[in-house]
Amino acid sequence: MNASRKSMQHGIVKAMSESKDSEWDPFSPDAGPDQIERYDELRHRCPVAHSQALGWSLFRHDDVMRALDDPGKFSNVVSVHKSVPNGMDPPEHTAYRRIIDAFFEPERMRAIEPRLRSIAVTLIERMVAGNEIEVMSQVADDFALQSQCAFLGWPADVHAPLRNWVRNNHAAIRSRDRSAITAVATQFDSHIRAVLESRRSSGDAAADDVTSQLLRESVAGRPLTDDEIVSILRNWTVGELGTIAASIGILMHYLAQHPELQEQLREHPADLAAAIDEILRIDAPLMTSRRRTSAPVTVRGQTLQVDERVSIMWGAANRDENVFADADQFRLDRDPRLNLLYGAGIHVCPGAPLARLELRVFVEEVLSRVRLAPPAHHKPVRARYPAGGFESLPMAIFKRDRT
Repeated sequence: MNASRKSMQHGIVKAMSESKDSEWDPFSPDAGPDQIERYDELRHRCPVAHSQALGWSLFRHDDVMRALDDPGKFSNVVSVHKSVPNGMDPPEHTAYRRIIDAFFEPERMRAIEPRLRSIAVTLIERMVAGNEIEVMSQVADDFALQSQCAFLGWPADVHAPLRNWVRNNHAAIRSRDRSAITAVATQFDSHIRAVLESRRSSGDAAADDVTSQLLRESVAGRPLTDDEIVSILRNWTVGELGTIAASIGILMHYLAQHPELQEQLREHPADLAAAIDEILRIDAPLMTSRRRTSAPVTVRGQTLQVDERVSIMWGAANRDENVFADADQFRLDRDPRLNLLYGAGIHVCPGAPLARLELRVFVEEVLSRVRLAPPAHHKPVRARYPAGGFESLPMAIFKRDRT
């Protein structure tokens, strides 16, 4: 780049940095259909960008890692409502995280795998061979919902309320109506409290599942409160339903577009786990997480004062060419430690073992039973912020001969 072009670009970025409310708007209807493409552009043009909706957004991998590795300056306490444990800082975070990590140990994952596989098989077999289906509503949403409820031990009669809640939650966030967001959160909490009450009223006859076990947990020498249990279950469910459904859509879309990769993974199933992480690096299922500055900090020449909102843009950082050469290229030889699909640092996603298991089991069964192809006539519709992946994903499904 020549000196005059560099000077012009610097002047544009500086002017944008001085106008805090005009740099970008994640909710803008003029932003275009592809969030990932937009974040790529911002990562190059204005890697520390301000918006009224998200505060300061970090688009570069090294800036994101700096925030993740410094909870002393980039606090996770971002809400007036208690959020266990991802809305906490050490040392409070440490005690709750110790409880939560135990629920995702390898033995528990082995125990839940047959049930997850049964759910996947049922949904895949339901697909009509050779016909076009809509992946998100007919497969992805149901797999995420049924898998999460199986893990938690929740009954089937909460499926419909939870499905409606996910839709209402996204709509409330897009509306930016604080009262609507609060009302949706209250509605969700009421579902969880009803489950807790059912466990208590059942006494010794209650199922010995994750939800019942949380009722027996304690922290700092006292039992967990209902508010704490509700927060834990809310965070698990909010984090799981949307991102797992989005991940299923992204994976099926990518495999349909790359039939040679379907065959490669059938022949080399040991590569499947790494392949899933790489596809979801290229196309993020989760767009952002929040932080708040607890001390003044300077990022790329931009000074952030105390108590400023910061948004970590996963979908941009995981495509940073300074870390991932040819970021759109699928490669199995990348360093997995650099992939921020499940975060990093003390707040790395505790549910990553369950998410990885769900996605591996689902894709294993897809590759074993069907062949994926792009639809003949319809095009996918990308999800809008805050969701990742696809809002609508038509696809052709063909039965495989497994003999």
